[in-house]
Amino acid sequence: MADILMPKATAVWLIDNTTLTFDQIADLCGLHHLEVKGIADGDVAENMRGVDPISGGELTREEIQKGEADPEYRLKTAPSKIAHIPQPKRKGARYTPVARRGDKPDAIAWFIRNHPEVTDPQISKLIGTTKATITNVRDKTHWNSQNIKPVDPVTLGLCSQIELDEVIAKASSRRKKMDAERAAQEEGPGLAPADEVEQTIDFSDAPAAPENEPSADDVFSAFKD
Repeated sequence: MADILMPKATAVWLIDNTTLTFDQIADLCGLHHLEVKGIADGDVAENMRGVDPISGGELTREEIQKGEADPEYRLKTAPSKIAHIPQPKRKGARYTPVARRGDKPDAIAWFIRNHPEVTDPQISKLIGTTKATITNVRDKTHWNSQNIKPVDPVTLGLCSQIELDEVIAKASSRRKKMDAERAAQEEGPGLAPADEVEQTIDFSDAPAAPENEPSADDVFSAFKD
């Protein structure tokens, strides 16, 4: 995968601000070209804010111009100007600036709509919220429910794209199980095979029909004077 910090957000910006092909953007951001097409169509990364890779030092304007001039050209990221310093694993709840705390319900709603396989504890740990808040958003009992709109947590600045992708990847097996259960419910139990419901009727004990059935004249002759 390419060394792009926020690949989907970067793809959004490149689609909106350049004439690069989907294949070029997918190669640069480490995404599938159909995923990039989905972003362009609005089916993927909906409401995600684009991130400028030029201002972030990940790509140069000259490199973009080379790609726009030649659709077969594969863009190369700019060398990092600072050494990568590994960050220690965070312990305890995530601290969120006061200005960002009101955005958490929007992020929770995004998870509920787009990634129901992610558990409440995973959401709570990722964006630093409480289980009660998640429950209120899910049940639409949150005090601000009418104004809550699903927005991904990366766009809201509550986590990084890497952290989000890691959580979704961990929950992927649960998503497959949920999809399988949903498919089974939609198909239903089905009909029993014909050989299981077919029954043979035995007429051996039925009374035999009379050899000489009476005619209408025979029946009504008894009522004649």
